[in-house]
Amino acid sequence: MLINSQHWTTIKPGLKRIHNHFVYSFYAFNTYIFNTIMKYISILSLLTISSLLLTSCAKDDSSEYKELPTLIDRQLAGGETTIFINTSNAYGTPAPNLSASDLALHLTGDLIFESVYVTPPNSVNGGLGPIFNNSSCISCHPKDGRAPFPTNLNARSGFFFRVSLPGITENGGPVPVPNFGLQIQNQAVFGVEPEAKFHVTYSSITEEFADGTKVILRKPHYSLVESYKPIPSNILISPRIGSPVFGLGLLEAIPEQDILANVDANDSNKDGIYGKANYVYDVVSKQKKLGRFGWKANTASLLEQCAAAFNNDMGITNYVFPKETGYGQTNGSDGLNAGLEVSNDIVDAVTFYTQTLAVPASRFHEKTNVRNGARIFEEIDCAKCHKPKQKTGSSAIKALAYQTFYPYTDMLLHDMGEGLADNRPDFLANGREWKTRPLWGIGFQYLVNGHTQFLHDGRAQNLTEAILWHGGEAQKSKDKFKQLSKKERQDLLDFLNSL
Repeated sequence: MLINSQHWTTIKPGLKRIHNHFVYSFYAFNTYIFNTIMKYISILSLLTISSLLLTSCAKDDSSEYKELPTLIDRQLAGGETTIFINTSNAYGTPAPNLSASDLALHLTGDLIFESVYVTPPNSVNGGLGPIFNNSSCISCHPKDGRAPFPTNLNARSGFFFRVSLPGITENGGPVPVPNFGLQIQNQAVFGVEPEAKFHVTYSSITEEFADGTKVILRKPHYSLVESYKPIPSNILISPRIGSPVFGLGLLEAIPEQDILANVDANDSNKDGIYGKANYVYDVVSKQKKLGRFGWKANTASLLEQCAAAFNNDMGITNYVFPKETGYGQTNGSDGLNAGLEVSNDIVDAVTFYTQTLAVPASRFHEKTNVRNGARIFEEIDCAKCHKPKQKTGSSAIKALAYQTFYPYTDMLLHDMGEGLADNRPDFLANGREWKTRPLWGIGFQYLVNGHTQFLHDGRAQNLTEAILWHGGEAQKSKDKFKQLSKKERQDLLDFLNSL
């Protein structure tokens, strides 16, 4: 019996705890066979349907269908790491082309990703705090997906504040705030004060489509209250929310020159879209490198991203960040001087896990409304930043090497306008710039995480609102979107939800 997505959902907890190479090999082989069969059945079906549509067009001499793009190749959103699945595990499945040994390491990382950390000196998962934001990776990235905006802003969640002062440090990065650092930890262990609590108020913005339809956007205004120390008046605050972690290894393996090829610093084609690379200080190599991860592309590698999450989000020291988050602060030491609180192997396993999650296949390619939505996506210039196609180069992880995949991102910074501005620079990213978010898998968002909240702080309640928040370099595309008919808008949304 082949292991399909339904069987996988049932046996996943058991597989995580079985460290037997025969089982790993059996799973990997069956998953590969299942995905291969599904891939070719889907491709053959879509080719047949497309052929019928083109024949129909030829008979009635209509150009309507001929102008619609074919999307068959894009269903392999993650190349050979694609998984054909339609369940709430769409973001949390291992890449089907992993070797048995790589699958074993992935499943080890999966267990750690879901582990809850507790206060030291507990011998099992100890090290939490003394100040922190949450106690597990999965709490900020539920089911490996997108965290919702919290109903209680100061409960443990995937929401937090990055902070800094005006200026740049010696390595070109943001300036830490005295007594607070670069991230506000709003939780603390017993007997320790958290750094501050979060506060938000809202104002309303009305957007109107050409057909008279109105949408009310809620603009959040953030501040810090009940801080353990006085807060500088010139503090810069940037809200952030946990984002999906699947497919990240593919993004890490895109050759740097391919990303830089899309930079248009002088707007040579006069389309108003520039694109800028962020170069950041990489704490692992002690060098400046191309930023790829984080909302402002402020991190160069997944190793640093994972190690920083242990340290900043959970207050856990490791070989990349060996000092407590609040080092030097009155609330920043547990007094135990315990050294590194997680082993190198734990950090490396979690990093490997985030590198090797499968990408869910896109769907509904044969539907006319979806194909029309793809045409509109191109016509209103969404694809100029949300670049559909990318390729990986060489990779130490064989499953990721030389893959053609469809993430819908150029990996560059873009000015998104005053409406989305956080006014906080991060290396070369200014206060109006954000990295283009990948769109792959976005149609599974509600199925996996039970909400459709988007953007860096979850302010958009759906995809329409997310588009309407676009400004700056994306202003022309937003204006074109507002001129679309209701049917055209729905077709565009249907296309996005097919990804």
